[in-house]
Amino acid sequence: MLENEAKRYLSLNGLAEQDGIVIFGGRDDLNIPLGELKQAFSIEQNIYNRSVDGLSVTEAVPVYDEYVAPLAPETVLIHIGEADLKLFEEDAAVFDNKYQELIAHIRAEKKTCRIVVVSLRNYDNNPLISELNKHLKYTADSEHCEYGDIASKKVWNPKSTKEAISFVYSIGFVRPLKNKRPIYDLVKILFCV
Repeated sequence: MLENEAKRYLSLNGLAEQDGIVIFGGRDDLNIPLGELKQAFSIEQNIYNRSVDGLSVTEAVPVYDEYVAPLAPETVLIHIGEADLKLFEEDAAVFDNKYQELIAHIRAEKKTCRIVVVSLRNYDNNPLISELNKHLKYTADSEHCEYGDIASKKVWNPKSTKEAISFVYSIGFVRPLKNKRPIYDLVKILFCV
């Protein structure tokens, strides 16, 4: 991690509120436009991005401890694996074990944390990424986490989701519903727009 990025995250953590949603991913997640997405989709929960360029699952635990754990997140969206394709190809068991260690570590920090394992994008049907995503799905299932599938270009219309949210509020809901936003919607909003 670049020193400037590290200082920025530590500084931002001093301003952040706990119990929000944290994106913990790699390079593809660094520039997710959180402010615009929160506004467009009426997301009231705090969302923080603590993604790191080149983040590998092998180094994820200490990075989590330094930049994510201080936020005591209610939900962590783990989007790690892009930097681990070579590791996965050479030894999938090591990749799986490191992912399970990360999940166990997050749970040890905060037992009530909602953990979501997000697949890698695979719009070109790369067989290695397809296999890695199968392992991510299995890991999510075996560790009782939710799984956010963004692998394919499934038809998702952000405008329709926005219109549905607007309709719900127009019929009398003044405040967002207390229920957690369905993970399918949240993952699509953050990773597929």
